[in-house]
Amino acid sequence: MWRVDETDLLPSEPVGSSVLAADPALSDDWWQAFNRSLDALAKQHTRRVATPDTVMITQSGVAEAIHRFLPGGVDVTVERWQPAHADLNWANMTGPEFCLFDWEDWGMAPQGLDAASLWGNSLAVPALAERVRHERRHDLESRDGKLMTLFVCAKILAPDAHPEDPRLEPARLTATQVAADLQRG
Repeated sequence: MWRVDETDLLPSEPVGSSVLAADPALSDDWWQAFNRSLDALAKQHTRRVATPDTVMITQSGVAEAIHRFLPGGVDVTVERWQPAHADLNWANMTGPEFCLFDWEDWGMAPQGLDAASLWGNSLAVPALAERVRHERRHDLESRDGKLMTLFVCAKILAPDAHPEDPRLEPARLTATQVAADLQRG
């Protein structure tokens, strides 16, 4: 259960809700701190397995989610697992001073999970989604990052998705592009 004292010491307020509908106009310093933090996290070591959405992430779970976009003949094996926050969204970071909090889901996850998750939570603000893509391109342009992009798209495009979610069309377009790219090999 959340207690007030868990967030009292944060340096700023959360950037917003998990999914943003407006650009938070974050400074270049904020983005630099964000990148330093994710890069430092990726260099750590743990046996803990990430639990995005409170579900342990596994190779089979990843494969099941992305096979919706890729035919069975395309290899969806994750090659690089690294430490991740695993609940990276705008409600778990502060601004204007950067701080990343809410760590209960962290652990080993496919490279690009955090970047793809934040990108997916930014799709309602195209310029923000593009900024996330640009800032974390080394993760998102990797093969595993592309798999994680499809993984996030599968969550956004779930059968129970709200038909007016502004992220639906950008997620569909990106899933089509990324799937085509992965099929080309």
